Amino acid sequence: MPSPEAEGARGRPGAQMAERKLLVLFGSQTGTAQDTAERIGREAKRRHFHCRVEALDSYPVAQLIQELLVVFVCATTGQGDPPDNMKNFWRFIFRKNLSPASLCQMDYAVLGLGDSSYPKFNFIAKKLHKRLQQLGASPILPVALGDDQHDLGPDAVVDPWLLDLWGRILPLYPLPPGLGIISPDVLLPSKFTLHFLDECSSGCDGEADRQATSELHPFAARVVSNLRVTAESHFQDVRLIEFDVTGSGIEYSAGDVVMIQPRNAPEDVQQFCQLLRLDPDRCFVLKPSEPRTPLPAHLPQPCTIQHLVACYLDISCVPRRSFFELLSWFSPNELEREKLQEFSSAQGQEELYSYCNRPRRTTLEVLCDFPHTTCAVPLDYLLDLIPCIQPRAFSIASSMLALPNRLQILLAVVQYKTRLSKPRRGLCSTWLASLHPQQGDVRVPLWVKRGGMKFPVEPDTPIIMIGPGTGVAPFRAAIQERVAHGRKGNYLFFGCRQKSKDFYCGAEWQELVKSGHLTLFTAFSRDQEEKIYVQHRIRENQGLVWDLLNRGNAHIYLAGNAKQMPAAVAEALKSVFQLEGNLSPSEAEEYLTTLERSRRFQMETWS
Repeated sequence: MPSPEAEGARGRPGAQMAERKLLVLFGSQTGTAQDTAERIGREAKRRHFHCRVEALDSYPVAQLIQELLVVFVCATTGQGDPPDNMKNFWRFIFRKNLSPASLCQMDYAVLGLGDSSYPKFNFIAKKLHKRLQQLGASPILPVALGDDQHDLGPDAVVDPWLLDLWGRILPLYPLPPGLGIISPDVLLPSKFTLHFLDECSSGCDGEADRQATSELHPFAARVVSNLRVTAESHFQDVRLIEFDVTGSGIEYSAGDVVMIQPRNAPEDVQQFCQLLRLDPDRCFVLKPSEPRTPLPAHLPQPCTIQHLVACYLDISCVPRRSFFELLSWFSPNELEREKLQEFSSAQGQEELYSYCNRPRRTTLEVLCDFPHTTCAVPLDYLLDLIPCIQPRAFSIASSMLALPNRLQILLAVVQYKTRLSKPRRGLCSTWLASLHPQQGDVRVPLWVKRGGMKFPVEPDTPIIMIGPGTGVAPFRAAIQERVAHGRKGNYLFFGCRQKSKDFYCGAEWQELVKSGHLTLFTAFSRDQEEKIYVQHRIRENQGLVWDLLNRGNAHIYLAGNAKQMPAAVAEALKSVFQLEGNLSPSEAEEYLTTLERSRRFQMETWS
């Protein structure tokens, strides 16, 4: 029996006569939602739809009122936040002045991708689904909620949902007369073709005239210093890296974020080119296979293979199921082809997880495991096969008032072991850690975005900052900014393992304590038998915390790892409200919610 929601999909009068158009819009932080959106796009093409797949913020949102059929694929980040490439759309869609009939022409479906270990699981998808209904749109299906925590990942929900989706869409928009669904045995054309040039033009890979710094035009910032701020004997390598942004036009405030576009390691680029028998110096221009397809914004035209592999193709990412599906097409080797087909089948997902996801095997390593297939990959399919490198976001750890024309970040170098013999390394952190000014004029492409955290403009408002580990980065910027303005009332709860090993910027904090600009509470979890964390220090100083909030109108800020820490801190705060404010458990919960709503409690967390 169809769900009440599914019965809402109307199929417009004359829809069967109209052009069969489907719009797939995605909000993606790590690339999973984009990969799923592109999969829906491929399935739509097999059903002869004119299909566009776009990031929500790339789509001119005012045109949404004209769309008849839209599928939204959106991730949820942090504490229930929209991904960066749908934030503008999110603000627009929740405008109060939008008419309840704005989207009355639209049939839609929403697919959410989230992680049920976080409290606001798939919050964005649920809220978007409800909002579209409020604006008059008709759901084809109930909202679907993919979960990273499932043994098979989001595909456990996505696979059956897609079958349902096409089962509902095709009766509304039947196939054109005489046409059937294009068989999965037929390879769809590549998105782009590479046209090689006889010789490279002088401007190949070069930057155009200097434009305002943005994601499309990053600024090549010079690395001024790269200092390790943990003891050499400490297991974690953390760096304080400083960039020179003179001439960039970049301005930032405490709480803002710097986006950095990483590059693949030279040895990985060389290995990739050898595996695919590519000449890194060859120059090409890209041509879209369909006129409506935009060219990749970050690739120069013309471009060398070297630049494409070093700066664009994410050869160090863990490949997704769609990678194996497409790769299997090119395999001249029966054994390799069968294995690739198994990995891309619904039945083979547990084995794929065990081969790829659990050990964090990279795209490059997979290509090494399938050598006969790899050397047969047509170059035109490279951009379909391998996603582009995603920029990485870092909280800015400095203030322009303290360091004009400079920008600093606090960076934990990601390295860990799996069952594979080679340690796993984070692409961006490993690359940045390897850059030193002694190597010459070393530059990093970056741009700045407004952050989620906003600090009070009123000079007398105290701030309570809770920043364990590298979570202290935005608070270093805030403290520098406030000290430059002569503002006191700065309270910092900092946590790490050991005072002697990972007390980032410890000497700096002690100087500020001496000068009366900072009140500091430290939790060195491994310096005594019983582990002590920032939440314990909050409880120990409950009188002060309550007084600052209740009488001082203080703002609280929390930054750091998104797993257990935010929940533990929230519990500590609620305990303070109950013990010092004489609130009941439900009143303490409501008080915390009120602080959040009024932006007196702000969080920035990452996984």
